[in-house]
Amino acid sequence: MNIQDLKQIASALMAGDKGLLAMDESLPTCNKRFAEVGIPQTVEYRRAYRELIVTTPNLGECISGAILFDETIYQATTDGVLFVDILKQAGIIPGIKVDAGTVNLAGFPGEKITEGLDGLRDRLNKYYSLGARFAKWRAVITIGEGIPTNGCIEANTHALARYAALCQEAGLVPIVEPEVLMDGDHTIEQCYEVTAKTIKKLFEQLDTQRVNLQGLILKPNMVIAGKDCPKQNWVDEVATATVNCLLESVPAEVAGVAFLSGGQSAEDASAHLQAMNIKFAGKLPWPLTFSFARAIQQPALVIWKGNPENVKAAQQMLYFRASMNNAARRGEYSVDIESAARK
Repeated sequence: MNIQDLKQIASALMAGDKGLLAMDESLPTCNKRFAEVGIPQTVEYRRAYRELIVTTPNLGECISGAILFDETIYQATTDGVLFVDILKQAGIIPGIKVDAGTVNLAGFPGEKITEGLDGLRDRLNKYYSLGARFAKWRAVITIGEGIPTNGCIEANTHALARYAALCQEAGLVPIVEPEVLMDGDHTIEQCYEVTAKTIKKLFEQLDTQRVNLQGLILKPNMVIAGKDCPKQNWVDEVATATVNCLLESVPAEVAGVAFLSGGQSAEDASAHLQAMNIKFAGKLPWPLTFSFARAIQQPALVIWKGNPENVKAAQQMLYFRASMNNAARRGEYSVDIESAARK
């Protein structure tokens, strides 16, 4: 492990007003999103969609790193240029999702554990040789009756810490993603409590596994009420709760925080990020940015619909959504700007 290299990569990922594009959907997730808009669920359509993304003009102005899926890191354009090389040419650092997805946690009904540690050292070395310079592992925490349990939180954060240590050994910056899901009717206060508890346990485990925090990025959920909660909080309330939760639970040494969108609408995700960067400007020990998937891609996917004639319009929308999040990171996003730009 060369900590200076890891710190430089992490700094580049968090630099300026840029953020991360999570284009690492698993095959079932990608196929599900395709089915929802009538796109055939084949390897060629997935390749074509990812080509649309990586060849979007000027994407490197907005995006510092792109998280790929195993299938994607081997794929190329119709002209035979590897996606990894396209990203590098655009100034975008390639990354890779390395977890193997979630399964039921034995003995803990309603809770999940993320798999993928077996053979991970070899896979990380392979991905590094293919050009990846950072990785991502996602754990999911569900709020419900009697859950999450301490056993679930401990099992998932331990796995995240072991993954992070292996990443740094291989020269990859680990992105650790302990996602408290928006599913359910929990309040923002319940989300705050569970998120703080989970993140604190995560950093305990990271310390135990001797992970260097200066070469690590946290990818948390925003602190927000469940989708089915009768009370949905104002933008400023979400921003305040989220940052206060992070200040309580995230060490200052961490290289940066890159939020997941977690099923929020594209506009809500941008507005919440905007509010955090305005209200807490100059008051935080780490930069706040975005690592969105649906909140950037979904509007473009709806336009594309698998039709080659729609590629240009879809790319324009993809760039537009990414640029709105750049504006949010600068504290310059507003619904009025978004409306004007759409005209």
